[in-house]
This record gives sequence, structure tokens and C-alpha cells, in this order.
Amino acid sequence: MGRFETPALADLPDDVRERIETETEEAGFTPNVFSAFAYKPSHFRAFFEYHDAIIDDAAIERAEIEMLIVTVSGINDCLYCVVAHGALLRIYSGRPKLADQLATNHRSADLTERRRAMLDFAELLTESPGDVDDAAVAALREAGFSDEQVWDIATVVAYYNLSNRLATVADMRPNEEFYTLGRGE
Repeated sequence: MGRFETPALADLPDDVRERIETETEEAGFTPNVFSAFAYKPSHFRAFFEYHDAIIDDAAIERAEIEMLIVTVSGINDCLYCVVAHGALLRIYSGRPKLADQLATNHRSADLTERRRAMLDFAELLTESPGDVDDAAVAALREAGFSDEQVWDIATVVAYYNLSNRLATVADMRPNEEFYTLGRGE
């Protein structure tokens, strides 16, 4: 974090420290978001509990979740989330170029009409939330998304608009490891 002091792992409450240690063990490095958001342990707990609920109880595919995150993060100019979730998208989709395409302009990516409708909605909710109306939701349903999937799409988009803004204010930078993950090199 460039604008706030990142707390030392040893100084954190046990549950926060244990979560960071678990994430470090699983990834092979400590993703900077965990260290940065530990700045306020009560917020860390709520942030990651909601994150886990979004991921663990999703009616859309994990690759679609990552597509939404990369698209929203690109719109919001959030370097951390574009790079970190770009890596996850490459891993979950098996399509190394897709993350780069979505980060710059989802309309230029090779997508199904269903997924294009999903990302068009994500763009609308991110840039012009006041313009989200019955027709915008109906477009998702017409593209084949169930009500639960529409809800999950909106939840991911809203959550990552929050995350992007926090990462930007904190000047959070991506770990070097994220740049090469999932590129097949």
C-alpha cells in the first residue's frame, strides 16, 4: 500500500493473521490485498466474509466472475484488480489473452452473446448505475441468465466497484507473481 502503512503480520489479530497465512500457503505468496486490507481488521473480516460468500455461493461460473471483475476493474482503472484477477481469469478460463482484452474493452473480446450481455450490464452498472432499469435486467434474462444469476452478476459488479475504489485510494500494487500466472510460460 503506497498511502497507508501496512501492518506487520505479527501485530494482527489471530484470525486475520491465520487467514493471511492460509492465503499465502495456497498462492505461494501473500497477495497484497490481504496485507493492505488488514489495515483495519474489522473491515478485513467483513470484506473477505462477503467475498467468500460471493465466490462460494455463485450461480455463475468462476470464469464468469473473473470476467466481470476484470471488466469492471478495467473501467475503473484499478491496476491491482486488473492484474490480480486477470491472472485468475487466465487460470479459470484457460484463455490467456481474454483478460487483456477485457481489461481494455470487453466489446473487442471474442465472447458469446450471453457473456457479452453480462459484461454490457457490468459496464452500465459501473458507469451509469442510475440507468439500470427493467430493460437492463430483462436483457440479461433474455440472454439466458436466471434471476439468481442476475443477482450474482450485480453482486460481483457492486462488490468490485467497492474493492477497486479502496485499492485506488490505498495505492495498492499487484504482486509481481500475478503478471505471469496463467500465461502458459
